[in-house]
Amino acid sequence: MKKLLSTFLLFAAFVALIVLLPLVAAEAQDKPLKKIAWGVTSLSASNWIPWIAKDAKIYEKHGLDVELILVKGSGQTSTAILGGSLFGAPVALPTVMLADLGGADLVNIAHTVPGVQSKLLVKQEIKRPEDMKGKRIATSSLGSLGDFLFKYIIRKNGMDPMRDVTWLSIGTPPERLQALVSGNVDAADLSYPTDAQALRMGYRVLWDARKEVVYPSMSVVTRRKSIQEDRDTVMRMLKAHIEGIAYFKANKEFSKKVLSKYLRNNDQELLEGSYEIFKQDFISVPYPIMKGLEATYEYVATRRPEIRSRKPEEFMDPSLVAELEKSGFIKKLYEGS
Repeated sequence: MKKLLSTFLLFAAFVALIVLLPLVAAEAQDKPLKKIAWGVTSLSASNWIPWIAKDAKIYEKHGLDVELILVKGSGQTSTAILGGSLFGAPVALPTVMLADLGGADLVNIAHTVPGVQSKLLVKQEIKRPEDMKGKRIATSSLGSLGDFLFKYIIRKNGMDPMRDVTWLSIGTPPERLQALVSGNVDAADLSYPTDAQALRMGYRVLWDARKEVVYPSMSVVTRRKSIQEDRDTVMRMLKAHIEGIAYFKANKEFSKKVLSKYLRNNDQELLEGSYEIFKQDFISVPYPIMKGLEATYEYVATRRPEIRSRKPEEFMDPSLVAELEKSGFIKKLYEGS
């Protein structure tokens, strides 16, 4: 009798498990996605990964409902993060440093690429660096990455970036190219594929930032407060970003379609070129880069000399990427590839 009762109880428990599992799964699926806003700093291929994560539903996979918001330049982006309208975004490291020296709590938790795909395209009559004196340069905004890079390069070439040239804030790469074409500026900070379009139109490259300056970019920046109070959401955002990189590398045609959609450009040569560049550039294990930052420190020191006594790790937190690497999450993304 006891054996029969025991068998009955086991059978009842098994039946209950079968009945309850779909209900638990349904409840998990019905759990609302966490809504956050992520900043996209320009309409260029360098911002590819958030678009991939959005369109491939990778954010949703990690429990996030992400709104991608176009923000012009790191200055505006950092203000939006600190004000709470953005949960995170790429912010140029000098902007992070300057903000934190002023009492902010921005922190860089990843770098997506080791160098900057940015070039200064100029009119044909500008042949040498010194020809830039008295000229007008289009950049996304003051304090942005392009603004920093080309001011550094101008200084490196013996000129004063504040006195020898005029800077105009003009939003997206296509808008800056149009300003160059219309004659409103003499030079424009452009990234691929817009720089390739400019070359086709007869403009020439005066400086390639990647060759001129050691500078990691396309960071993942949020607030230290967010990590302390909502580390789970920060981690899910970072996991989606890193998985987006892996998805990009494994899905060429999908990735090209996504870029075509957001750039509104179906030029296959440009899309193919973009893919080949960033397939090499996007870092699979995107730790914040803490070496080779001399140019960054020099730039920040022109406004805040005390930066010389501060260490890079004061503005970065590699622990989240380290946790994902140690857990095997990143390695698993590339198994079988």
